Amino acid sequence: MDTTESAAGHGARATVDVDRSDPEYRAWLKEAVRKVQADANRSADTHLLRFPLPEQWGIDLYLKDESTHPTGSLKHRLARSLFLYGLCNGWIRPGKPVIEASSGSTAVSEAYFAKLIGIPFIAVMPRTTSPEKCRLIEFHGGQCHFVDDSRTMYEQSAALAAETGGHYMDQFTYAERATDWRGNNNIAESIYQQLRLERFPEPAWIVATAGTGGTSATIARYVHYLQHDTRVCVPDPENSCFFDGWTNHDPLAASDRGSRIEGIGRPRMEPSFVPGAIDRMMKVPDAASVAAVRALERAIGRKAGGSTGTGLWSAFKLIAEMVEQGERGSVVTLLCDPGDRYLDKYYSDSWLEEQGLDIAPYTAAIDTFLTTGTWPC
Repeated sequence: MDTTESAAGHGARATVDVDRSDPEYRAWLKEAVRKVQADANRSADTHLLRFPLPEQWGIDLYLKDESTHPTGSLKHRLARSLFLYGLCNGWIRPGKPVIEASSGSTAVSEAYFAKLIGIPFIAVMPRTTSPEKCRLIEFHGGQCHFVDDSRTMYEQSAALAAETGGHYMDQFTYAERATDWRGNNNIAESIYQQLRLERFPEPAWIVATAGTGGTSATIARYVHYLQHDTRVCVPDPENSCFFDGWTNHDPLAASDRGSRIEGIGRPRMEPSFVPGAIDRMMKVPDAASVAAVRALERAIGRKAGGSTGTGLWSAFKLIAEMVEQGERGSVVTLLCDPGDRYLDKYYSDSWLEEQGLDIAPYTAAIDTFLTTGTWPC
């Protein structure tokens, strides 16, 4: 019996109780890895959509549509990588649950992969998580474990893993190391491949919002590795510490409340957030994020989640700077997940009123930008 304890990001994992040389376990492991890799073959690539801009600007704006993954979000890529990482490290075992601290989309995707390989899944999440995300987690066979304070998700996830003998996936620690940032059809490689026949195949900017920080780390590392001139911008919503931590070079930066933009923004500097790899950050008001997703629907007929709006607002600002400086080129941002998960939030005027969010000034700023190319001071 192997009784070696695996490394843990925030607290020790349960003792491994499986004989790694057992033929039955080895057969289960091979089949589990095969199933996860087969999913990648079926669904690794996603569409690159164009956002209409005036032709005379000489600038193209694209959205990498991650909502078309089987579980409907950018987190499908992360969950696949985390499962392969956990399986190949011997941390995920037959019959034992995977536990994750997640505000929603990662949990939906991890529930999918847990069901795919036949193990239980438990999501530890804030009680304020959208009901639609909870429904999707349960649809894929997962369980929801709610906490009143989002800052306690880590500890409660580790405690559940210890109680059940399961594996705490810990996306906030392992996101940046589980993904192959050098290529292997990661999101960055996919973007460059899809742009190769466009008039500006090397984007001036790629915009990636941060929850774990794994996506921005993957994109930035890939850019540097292949010696592209592309710059990477990470927008941060209200009630998140990433911007302050990056600006002040403070790894202990913290926020005393959770983000209203689900899926991004964190109350602490997460281990997977790699500040030194990125070129720029922006602080984006939550009302601006909502105004941007509504502008997206008016422009291309697609609803998207709030994190998409945070990135799109920043992309608009970057493009306005390019217009002002007479630059030509392309900008890429992410369509992270579909808006039908947030109809009771970002598309609800009553929710905006409850939250004290006035999107009218930001809507007017977007309209002015799309007409004139100028950005309000």
